[in-house]
Amino acid sequence: MNDQTLPTRNLIFFLGGMTLLGVLLALLLFGGQLWGEAPAGTETAAEFALQTPVINQIPVDNMGAIQVGNPAPQFGLADLEGAAVRLQDYAGQPVILNFWATWCAPCRQEMPELQALYEEKAADGLVILALNREETPDQIRQFFYEEMGLTFTPLLDEAGAVANSYGVFNMPTTYFVAGDGTVAAVHRGPLTQEQLADYYDLMVQ
Repeated sequence: MNDQTLPTRNLIFFLGGMTLLGVLLALLLFGGQLWGEAPAGTETAAEFALQTPVINQIPVDNMGAIQVGNPAPQFGLADLEGAAVRLQDYAGQPVILNFWATWCAPCRQEMPELQALYEEKAADGLVILALNREETPDQIRQFFYEEMGLTFTPLLDEAGAVANSYGVFNMPTTYFVAGDGTVAAVHRGPLTQEQLADYYDLMVQ
């Protein structure tokens, strides 16, 4: 036997053993993920697999927006004081969800119309939630209270997640949610007082 054969065979056995050990270690550490098992802390494998946003569980139209007649996706956002506001807090009430930004000229145009409807119908239970997309509380506060003198509720959609879940692709976009939680109407673009009155009637009929 060649004097170099034994060290070479030993090296092969050593490398093969290390490879096998690495495979076994990988199976121990990551085997659950390879076979789709739930990670520690997840209640069921089904819950682990269901990592889709609300939008994917609700019928949408060809442009990715929630359809009229379907349930409005639930959400929770902070107001300017940091308090949590959830859509479900207003179950049984008509809710207008207005997606806007301070730099959006049509959004500015329709704000006085929304304010006028709110002043007229707030006593009847109307709620207006103005979901600002990706701006700071200071920007919103200055515009909402100091510049426009609005009294309905601004919310912080800081990452645009709620806007995305509703299929908002331009602003302003407004969803009219009836007391039963379904979408009564959707309007893209600025609203007039006449349009708001018609949409309000759809929410409460």
